[in-house]
Amino acid sequence: MNITKTAMITVCGRPNVGKSSLTNALVGEKIAIVSNKPQTTRNRIYGVMNRGDTQYVLLDTPGLHKPRSRLGDYMVKVVRESLQSVECALLLVEPIAHVGEPERILLQRITEEKIPAILCINKIDTVERKDDLLAVIAAYSEVYADFKAIIPISARTGDGLEALVEEMHKYAQPGPQLFPDGMTTDQPDAQVCAEIVREKMLYCLDKEIPHGTAVEVTRFTERDNGIIDLDVTIYCEKASHKGIIIGKHGAMMKRINTLARHDIEKFMGTQVYMETWVKVKENWRDNVNFIRMQGYDEQ
Repeated sequence: MNITKTAMITVCGRPNVGKSSLTNALVGEKIAIVSNKPQTTRNRIYGVMNRGDTQYVLLDTPGLHKPRSRLGDYMVKVVRESLQSVECALLLVEPIAHVGEPERILLQRITEEKIPAILCINKIDTVERKDDLLAVIAAYSEVYADFKAIIPISARTGDGLEALVEEMHKYAQPGPQLFPDGMTTDQPDAQVCAEIVREKMLYCLDKEIPHGTAVEVTRFTERDNGIIDLDVTIYCEKASHKGIIIGKHGAMMKRINTLARHDIEKFMGTQVYMETWVKVKENWRDNVNFIRMQGYDEQ
């Protein structure tokens, strides 16, 4: 079917509510990395989904949090700007009957931008009693009376996603297809590969270390037979962190590489050879030039 409509929709919420999981579930492919640690997503990521005559462009945003570095400032700015010039905002929340400060700030922005808002209550697979959901709905309705719809979902199980897409369709506008068929994200392949490596570090390493890392793909080449060669550099903030990332006899690095390569091969649909280096770059999160080099551009 020809695409005759488009809908730009921002997915926003506090850290860890499942924004990237929802984007991946709707797009049907892993384009945004997921972990149970807050502030996993650093950049705005477009997820692209074609359904019927409509192309949906989902803006997966970093979680709104109190910034503690220049990188944190950038992430908050991305969230703020992602609520401009879109057809609709999905406010994603957990099934907790309390409206916190991040949600209030986002609702304030939604009010200022005068955009329609859909409340998505995620993780309903963790709710034992339906009455608990009613309390969540009541708490949010009290703070913001203008939600166009309130939809309980589970990004993990897929529950409620069809109802959500039907609701999103109401905000589609006549217009040309923005992304070609088969394209699921605006991120270059190398960027997706770098993010997958970062996700595996978030999974394998604990505490602050993964947040003090940046990942850069310095070589991305395809052989005649379709095999892809990747050179990956991991930057960390301290020499002691470098030792932890590499691990005893390189065991941790090997584990991160193996997990990352598996997901990268799935995303690229071909075999991947990967070489990884770890370099120390002190205080890079407050180094504006370095942040820009990593693609976190403030323009």
